[in-house]
Formats: sequence, C-alpha cells, structure tokens
Amino acid sequence: MTTTYGSLNGKVALVTGGSRGIGAATALRLARDGADVALTYVNGKGAAEEVVRRIEALGRRAVALRADSAVADEAAGAVERTARALGGLDVLVNNAGVGVLGPVGELSLADVDRVLAVNVRGVFLTSRAAASRMASGGRIITIGSCMTQRVPGPGGTLYATSKSALIGLTKALARELGARGITANIVHPGPTDTDMNPADGPYAADQAAMTAVGRFGTAEEVAATVAYLAGADYVTGAEFAVDGGHAA
Repeated sequence: MTTTYGSLNGKVALVTGGSRGIGAATALRLARDGADVALTYVNGKGAAEEVVRRIEALGRRAVALRADSAVADEAAGAVERTARALGGLDVLVNNAGVGVLGPVGELSLADVDRVLAVNVRGVFLTSRAAASRMASGGRIITIGSCMTQRVPGPGGTLYATSKSALIGLTKALARELGARGITANIVHPGPTDTDMNPADGPYAADQAAMTAVGRFGTAEEVAATVAYLAGADYVTGAEFAVDGGHAA
C-alpha cells in the first residue's frame, strides 16, 4: 500500500495528546489532508471534543479517547480503540509528553518515573502496538525536542534524557520495520507558541533569542512537517529539526 504524497485519503491517524498545542494542530492538519483522526487526552476533554468537532466540520471522521500514556494498558490500548472506532490505523503520531524542569539534585523519584513513563515507555508501548497492526505504508512519527540537539542552560536533564531516548527508538524502529514498508521518523520542535509555552510568556524573549530566526515557531509549522512525513515513502530513521535554527 503506497501513499501518494500530499493525500491521506482513506487513511486513519492516531495523535496522542491531541487536544491542544502541537497535537491539536497536527490532528487538524492530517484531517485537512484527508485522514480520519483519533486523538487522546487526559484532562482536556472539552478541548479534545472541540478538535473532534473541527475535524468533523472538514468532512472527516474523528474520535476523542481518554488515555493516559503513563498507564501501560492505556498507552497500548489507544491503538486498538482507534482501530475499532475508525477501522484501522495507518499513521501514529506520538505527541503526548510531559516536562519537569529543575536542578538535577532536586528532581524526585516520582518526577523521574512520571516523565519516563509518559515520554519513553508510553511511546514505546504505543509504537509497538501500532507496528503490530500497521500494513505496508504505515507511518510512526514521534515528537522529540530541540533539547536533544542543544541544551542551552541548566535544569533540563530529565526532559532531555527522555526525549533523547526517542531518537534511538525511532532509528531502531526504522530498521526493524523497513522491510514491511513502515517508516519511523522523529520531529524536534524548537520554542513553539502553545498555551504551555506562549510566545508572550515570561521566558519567551530568551528562548526566541536562542533561535537563528529570532522568533517562536507555530504549532502549524510543526504539524506541516508531520504531515509531510505521513505521506513520504522514502524517508525513515530521520530526525527533522523544526526549531528556527535553535541547534545551528
């Protein structure tokens, strides 16, 4: 099954953490390109349902699934729930993630367990479940971080560790699944304007100054790269920086 670039007609996508920010922008972009979309949320039920309404207004099917990526059964189970609701799975976008920043000596064991459970174990389990269901033409796309390429200051040890693990996962998946026609890639956003990190927030000026272009990116700019990868056949095991030159 070969995907024609730029068209996801007839495809089914799952976007974890799709109720807001990059996840919501990605869910909407994939729907505009023709996909039916499932999205997961933990606390943002109303926001998730609004994304569903916007997707349905585009003429596509959509469903919001409550699933906590920190819970093993829920992380993997989101794949089967998507397949039951929408008839299969062609594109997985591992977007759900949490960030705990602070001095390495002050991070609690609970902090470490939560971040690794969501950002690493949850991604692994969801990807494994997706790989077991996908046919040729399947796509696994993971949202990483510019902090895997450049950590500009103290306080990011745990977050950078968790996101860096996803690079190894992505490259290994690409090797393991390539013969089946399934690709795996990772996208590293830089400072991106979302409700969690607004472009007019108290730390925004310093973050923007670390980029080559001197500004925050938009969630839609990250989503555009995800959409490209959802339709690309000959790209796998690759890292894509959508960071305004943060790592330059």
